[in-house]
Amino acid sequence: MGLVSDVKKAVALLRKAVRNRSAVIDVRRTLATGPKHPPFHYRVAVYFADGAVNMYQMRQWYKPLAGLAEKWPVVVLSRAATGAEALLADDALPVAFVPTVRDLERFIAKQDIRVVLYVNQNTRNFQMFRYGRRWHVFINHGESDKMYMTTNQYKAYDYAMIAGDAARERLGRVLWDYDIDRRTIEIGRPQADHYSGTLPYTPDERTVVLYAPTWEGDRPSAHYGSIVTHGEALVAALLATGQHRVIYRPHPRSGVVNPEYGAANKRIVAALAAANAADPSAAHVFDDGPELGWQLAAADVAIVDISAMVYDRLAADRPLLITRPADPAAAIDTHGYLSACEWLDAAAAAEIVAETDRVLGDPDAVARLEEWVAHYFGDTAPGAATARFHGAVQGLMDDWERWYALSSADDEDEEPDDEAELDEEG
Repeated sequence: MGLVSDVKKAVALLRKAVRNRSAVIDVRRTLATGPKHPPFHYRVAVYFADGAVNMYQMRQWYKPLAGLAEKWPVVVLSRAATGAEALLADDALPVAFVPTVRDLERFIAKQDIRVVLYVNQNTRNFQMFRYGRRWHVFINHGESDKMYMTTNQYKAYDYAMIAGDAARERLGRVLWDYDIDRRTIEIGRPQADHYSGTLPYTPDERTVVLYAPTWEGDRPSAHYGSIVTHGEALVAALLATGQHRVIYRPHPRSGVVNPEYGAANKRIVAALAAANAADPSAAHVFDDGPELGWQLAAADVAIVDISAMVYDRLAADRPLLITRPADPAAAIDTHGYLSACEWLDAAAAAEIVAETDRVLGDPDAVARLEEWVAHYFGDTAPGAATARFHGAVQGLMDDWERWYALSSADDEDEEPDDEAELDEEG
């Protein structure tokens, strides 16, 4: 049995190596035929050391960064071949493929990068930290109450851009001797200003319900997925009314651990197709596309599991229900929004119509939502978060100018001593 396992691992490693080699060739060929990077052009870099598997962490920043680039030219420093391949295919931002430290060093030497942004905590971030005289800023790839949001790695960055008061409180509870007031900058959720896209249906009088469950999880503490416990019952109830439109967006890993979970996912997809065949005007949507935004903005009510989708929807300032995990071992953070959210128990899944009506029409539920939206994201008026994001970068650029002037003055003060030493040696 051990031999079989070793062989499988060896085959997997070989396939990965071949895939990476192929990606390197494709990336270099694409870059060779494209425009060259202008020298000393870029002021902001986004450092991305991951492969294609984590591209969702970059994609959610495309639109905010494109807006920023109108004033401060932005480039993505891509360290992994499959990540660079995906970035080039998306064609959203300029990409520099710098797989080795030497490649990175050469590119940095030919640019005027003053702010480096990081969307995750990849261990290779440390290789970029060696470059001083620029700000290293953690911007993350979402807002949530997960342990990841309070990692001690925050201390490695000069600054961290955070969503709002909830993040400040979260960091204050966990990190020791961390100057939150000086080293964090509140910007809200700039991505929410870009919750848009082409609707795959024509809006009508139907109530639109987004159901976006996460996957089943690979351990009891992460058993947040609701497809088996809630999903089939709530989707069936919504499809039966003739007054609702369902947007079903399951996690792409649904069913990778538990075949029963995957089977239930397929049954929901089939039920949506059958409902559309019976009544094409229903226009129910099975959404497995890469773009996330229009779903959050268009849905009258969202039903989500404990995941980043909770906070993506919260940033939209629209009603939502959160499925309560059926597994009692599932870990639930009770410090933040989950302590006062609108829960949907498995036993109430079949009563989803009444539940959606309640969160849409209950003044107390609406008031609670507004309080938590403000606590997590501050001002969510259109454009407010984008303005704070741009203002934060402007402040960093101003500070860069100030520190650069000070360091230049120090360099000039040292020059006479160097010249004197040369004279003595000459």
